[in-house]
Amino acid sequence: MKFKIAIAVVVAGLTLSACTSDNADQAVAQGGTFEFISPGGQTVIEYPAEERKPLQDFSGESLLEEGRTISLSDFKDEIVVLNSWGQWCAPCRSESDDLQRVQEELDKRGTGTILGINVRDYNPDISRDFVKDNGITYPSIYDPPFKTAAALGGVPTSVVPTTIVLDKQHRPAAVLLKETTDKELLEIIDKLEQE
Repeated sequence: MKFKIAIAVVVAGLTLSACTSDNADQAVAQGGTFEFISPGGQTVIEYPAEERKPLQDFSGESLLEEGRTISLSDFKDEIVVLNSWGQWCAPCRSESDDLQRVQEELDKRGTGTILGINVRDYNPDISRDFVKDNGITYPSIYDPPFKTAAALGGVPTSVVPTTIVLDKQHRPAAVLLKETTDKELLEIIDKLEQE
């Protein structure tokens, strides 16, 4: 019995010590919710054109069109906004209207698309219902284990949602490790259209 108590005390002590660190300010609570802050405090990372490297092509099963494969190369010479999302993710649900507005603007301009990557949703029917119920028209790859992340090389993908804006050569120009807005994305896209 004393051994079990000693083990419990050690485990409790380790747990408490794990919750304190010199980096405690890297994750902060604001308004009663958890907000991710990446190392260095960056949640938006922009890459100058001269530092960008193209991604390798990747493909995956379409969420909405069974039997169809979607590839990055399907969007040759287009700006592509990659967005990892899950219907279970509150920030993903919140930003879906903004992403749809960006898709509608890209459709008008004829310069690109949003390409969703549906992650950690192991029942595709629930994800399909979310897409249909919210009037989302952009394509999504169904990728529960997020294997697509391997094709993204060293681009940070540590949180969901993550949004990666690719230039027309499919080089990462910006990474947003947070919920995004249509205004924020369109500002980035406007710059890329001028390149």
